[in-house]
Amino acid sequence: MRRRAIRWTIGAAAIVLLTALCPNLAGALEVKRVTLNNGMTLLVSPQHNLPMVTAAILFDAGARHDPKGKEGLAHLAADCLMEGTRTISADDFNRKVDFLGSMIDVEAGSDYSTGSFTSLKRYWPDTLKLLAGALTNPGLRDEDIARKQAEQVAGLKAAEEEPGYVAQITFLKELFGDAPYGHMPDGTVAAVEKLSAQDVRGFYHEFYRPERAIAAVVGDIDPDEVAKALNEELAALKGSAPAQKPPPELKLAPGAHVTAVNRDVSQANIVLGFDGIARSNPDYYKLQVMNYILGGGGFASRLVKEVRSKAGLAYSIASYYQAALFPGSFQVVLETKNKSANEAIAMILQQMRRIQESPVSDAEMDSARKFLIGSFPLKLDTQESIVQFLLQVQFYGLGLDYIDRYPGYIRAVTKEDVQKVARQYLHPDNYLLVAVANQSQADIKVASDAPPPGKQ
Repeated sequence: MRRRAIRWTIGAAAIVLLTALCPNLAGALEVKRVTLNNGMTLLVSPQHNLPMVTAAILFDAGARHDPKGKEGLAHLAADCLMEGTRTISADDFNRKVDFLGSMIDVEAGSDYSTGSFTSLKRYWPDTLKLLAGALTNPGLRDEDIARKQAEQVAGLKAAEEEPGYVAQITFLKELFGDAPYGHMPDGTVAAVEKLSAQDVRGFYHEFYRPERAIAAVVGDIDPDEVAKALNEELAALKGSAPAQKPPPELKLAPGAHVTAVNRDVSQANIVLGFDGIARSNPDYYKLQVMNYILGGGGFASRLVKEVRSKAGLAYSIASYYQAALFPGSFQVVLETKNKSANEAIAMILQQMRRIQESPVSDAEMDSARKFLIGSFPLKLDTQESIVQFLLQVQFYGLGLDYIDRYPGYIRAVTKEDVQKVARQYLHPDNYLLVAVANQSQADIKVASDAPPPGKQ
């Protein structure tokens, strides 16, 4: 199950309503922090409006820990933890979860892995016991691992038929190489096919450790009862996952680096980008505003207005930063007709130069601030979203008062800040371009930053 959908568009009325209802989100979000006996950090937020409980436990066990040649191991290990315990078979485990009417999931992302559940209030202790059993005493039987491995390989083969996926995995590999973010969490067919059951068991024992783990629980619960239950159910987890050294600083060599993948497709799928930032970068909020104006703001952004709406060159186009524990990437992702690929690429570079050379308008700044501040309450509109928010706040060291501080960070960004970070972090002369297209029609070339013929 994948739960990382990005909401690019949102009704203005919904933003205004949520902002009015939640003028002080921190006051409405009571959070108690406790350190459990095994060293795990616990964040509990009582929410008594619904008789439900949602919880998640974050482990420093993401795909950035995949060894070279074993890309996809963290993903496979997480999936295999859903296959019961040493005393409960996979089928019986699923039947018990279904009987409670609960949901349990374990999944791996790039930075970390999470084990989570949602249940009715009266069944949360039983649901926690099942999740804890999977995390502390997993079955990890050879036959279950082989089945999940085959499913992962089949999923990868299906994904590789999608040109957008091919563009993305090619871009990450070309940009990062063997560094932590050089592959998608699900890995590659060649690597996953070679994984062994012992690889999976070894990864679990090495990285599913409590001392840097974080648990977040939200719902109709008592914080003291939650702390007591987690101390009991997770007592078997001991120790700390090995720390990972930051990768070497990534810098693209001067010039355009083009990788053209030939596919018999009617639309070219293009990723253009370069090295990005870590979540801890002090310019993060300035870049949020800048990128909203450039390409992250949906129909309010320049890339959509110029490349899609005015020029009619793209079916979809957006830009974003993958800001993670270590520096990630900046990407512009678009789909366009094969024959218009070079023109669209040139226009993207043109818009990068434009935001570097000329200050943005007051109207653009006002729109960006209103959206980024006004949409913030939507990060806290469900139990699950609050849980994920608390995990990320703790994992990335943002502080529990981040809710109150965030609007000030955005309001403090000026037009001069936007131009400064655009000049520092956008690289229209040094970029990586991956195009999955019918190359006989697209004829992808190294694009210049000059306006395309007939375009101003």
